[in-house]
Amino acid sequence: MKLFVTGGAGFIGSCFVRTALAEGWAKQVVNFDKLTYAGNLENVAPIAGHAGYRFIQADICDAQAVEKALREEAPDAVVHFAAESHVDRSIHSPAPVIQTNFNGTFTLLEAARRLNIARFVHVSTDEVYGSIEEPHDADENYPLRASSPYSASKAGSDLLALSYHTTYKMNVCVTRASNNYGPYQFPEKLIPLMISNALEDKPLPVYGDGQQVRDWLYVEDHCRAIRAVLQKGRAGNVYNVGGNCSLPNLEVVQRILKATGKPTSLITRVTDRPGHDRRYALTNSKLTGETGWAPQMDFTRGLQATVDWYVQHKAWVEHIKSGEYRRFYELNYSQRVS
Repeated sequence: MKLFVTGGAGFIGSCFVRTALAEGWAKQVVNFDKLTYAGNLENVAPIAGHAGYRFIQADICDAQAVEKALREEAPDAVVHFAAESHVDRSIHSPAPVIQTNFNGTFTLLEAARRLNIARFVHVSTDEVYGSIEEPHDADENYPLRASSPYSASKAGSDLLALSYHTTYKMNVCVTRASNNYGPYQFPEKLIPLMISNALEDKPLPVYGDGQQVRDWLYVEDHCRAIRAVLQKGRAGNVYNVGGNCSLPNLEVVQRILKATGKPTSLITRVTDRPGHDRRYALTNSKLTGETGWAPQMDFTRGLQATVDWYVQHKAWVEHIKSGEYRRFYELNYSQRVS
């Protein structure tokens, strides 16, 4: 199988590219990535010399570049990761999020439709469901109640992708995953930010009371779920991908401090994010029932493996945490310490 992967230099996309080639899921992978702040070719360095790997630097919003690449590469399937994926960035500057996440998805779908690409997997997020009250878990029919420009852009692109199945009979599936963690994650998301700061004895900024609940999914488990959907997913269907591990953010931060041997005094409270969802929760029953997939990495082992990776890759972290990261940190936390 030949795969055309958008955003394959980002955190989840690069894991998918590395794993697909290393484990032989695909004979060829084309990585189509604009290389914005979160895209980094160091993330795919382990497979850069692989005979089946090709990188194209381009923007998914560039219709001409997208169609040219798809026409020349003629892949068996498109796996669409590319997105502006951080909620805080979408709150401060929503325009790029709408442009990339919605308009970029439209550009890809149109090109894939015109060129009769056989399979299209659109990778989305559990955030489209909004905050979910206990004791409920969201299945694939749960109402969409996006509460940030980011989640709204993803909900819109989900519906757009599904409409291409209904209207044009394209073989489209949508996956909605819970919070991913693991190696190579840009230090703006909770776990890599807290690990990075803890290792440098810097304050660990926790929003509000820290009791926001998230379901944690190891990134390699997510990638194998996407493989399962590629192989067995039914066209026009949505598949939730959860980690079966719901924890309050504060507990995650405390576990990181324990794993890094740092004191809890590093925890610093910051003013809560506007419209901050209180709880995300998914059920995997549809995906597991149809494909047999289930998460394999428990959170304790996964978190320790992630901490170990960041300890062993300090040069990668230092390179990533240059100007763009510093601007992000100052924008989101330095003015909101409570």
